[in-house]
Amino acid sequence: MPTVLLSVSDKTGIVDFAKELKRIGWNVISSAGTAKILKENFVQCQEVSEVTGFPEILDGRVKTLNPKIYGGILAIRSKTEHNEQLSRHGIGTIDMVVLSLYPFEATINRISKPEDKKINQDVIENIDIGGVALLRAAAKNYKDVIVICDANDYKVVIENLKDNSVTEELKLGLAAKAFRHTAYYDSLISTYLTYEKFPTQMAIPLKKLSGLRYGENPHQNAALYSNGIEGKPVVIYAEQLHGKELSYNNYLDLEASWCLVHEFDNPACAIVKHNNPCGCAEGTSIKNAYLKALTCDPVSAFGGVIAFNKLVDDSVALEMSELFIECVIAPSYSKDALNILMQKKNIRLLVQEIPYKREKYSTEYRMMSYGMLVQDIDNKLLNGIKFMTNRQPNEQEREALNFAWKVSKHVKSNAIILVRGMQTVGIGAGQMSRIDSLKIAAEKMKRVKHGLDERIFSLVLASDAFFPFSDVVEQAAKVGVTAIVQPGGSVRDDESISAAEEANIAMVATNTRHFKH
Repeated sequence: MPTVLLSVSDKTGIVDFAKELKRIGWNVISSAGTAKILKENFVQCQEVSEVTGFPEILDGRVKTLNPKIYGGILAIRSKTEHNEQLSRHGIGTIDMVVLSLYPFEATINRISKPEDKKINQDVIENIDIGGVALLRAAAKNYKDVIVICDANDYKVVIENLKDNSVTEELKLGLAAKAFRHTAYYDSLISTYLTYEKFPTQMAIPLKKLSGLRYGENPHQNAALYSNGIEGKPVVIYAEQLHGKELSYNNYLDLEASWCLVHEFDNPACAIVKHNNPCGCAEGTSIKNAYLKALTCDPVSAFGGVIAFNKLVDDSVALEMSELFIECVIAPSYSKDALNILMQKKNIRLLVQEIPYKREKYSTEYRMMSYGMLVQDIDNKLLNGIKFMTNRQPNEQEREALNFAWKVSKHVKSNAIILVRGMQTVGIGAGQMSRIDSLKIAAEKMKRVKHGLDERIFSLVLASDAFFPFSDVVEQAAKVGVTAIVQPGGSVRDDESISAAEEANIAMVATNTRHFKH
């Protein structure tokens, strides 16, 4: 009679599965917790302690770690010496292991990671030891043992057992799944317990949330994964209210716009296209912010992704209904706004109620061929202010420079941002030379319609990195720039300062660079 070992923390479907196994002639061994629910449902089983002759000890920390369990799982049935040893020690074979691990993931999602390194004892107690070992043992011996770590596989296994069609291919697939499961589980634990920024070895937990229609291009397959930490104020956990399935590129643009719009406290709007802002503004209202952001580059905004940091009302929804938009993400929508926007069949509407805030100790990863780059997230806005010219920016210019500098963090290098008030009027991004970025920004500025504010603001410029030459400053003077913010630190700073002094441009250094590749 074949034997199954059942030990599950998640009892979903286990009673029905055990009953099906009993019907087709399987013997059931079970850990105490699972045995209790089986017996309550009239499923006959033998407890692990009865098999091992040894009780559970240390509050259940030790129960299955016994040769009579692992010998029965790991014995290679085709080896005579293995069978002889089992017989000599009175060990029966275990032909299937069905197991779900302690809910470590649910526990850490309930208990935030402390900054003082005092780990909650409940977290420690939900680190499974024997369960991981059981899954690995069964998976290692997959040719002789079926291993199940997911209740969704109960049905297919039962069907194949009834048809006597359990193939080695099926068992190998289940074994690989078990190893992925334990690897993910261990990576959650190691990540949660690690406070070292760049340890010698890293394990990154990734759990599939959904498949995607395709990647950046139709010939590329793609999927969306999370790191297992739920409830974060990020795009992947936003609720989609309307529209067709999100694409790979949609997610990238939503992430870029959501991060940018939360640089600001006042009503703000960020419009992103191909992972770069084509307009961003703060306004007196969310409608005002949207119109100001849109006027920066209405051509590029066509088919873009739009993020708001405040409730979307019917007034801004009416304005957006005139433009083809891929996606909108906001903390909330009025009922009237949803009614208006949902008239557009293809627009994707997302709501993320929690404002985005970069975590202090967050890191980011970028894949390379057979490797990965890891770095701190760019959380620092500036590292002090240094006035580089005799003329200092006035109050209006300072506010605009602060706004422009925040936007510069989110524009691909080389980045030049032209701003009037709290509104981008020209953005140059991703060029190989900084002067070309300025030329692009200045050309786009020619299209900007004014009149959204009661007064005309001075034109200011932000550069994500220092000026290697004075050409950007000289060209900036020609397009009417009155103040510049840049990191400073070039060996030719004196040349740029002289050019600014000659043009009566106020120049400020932040001592912080914001390259974005």
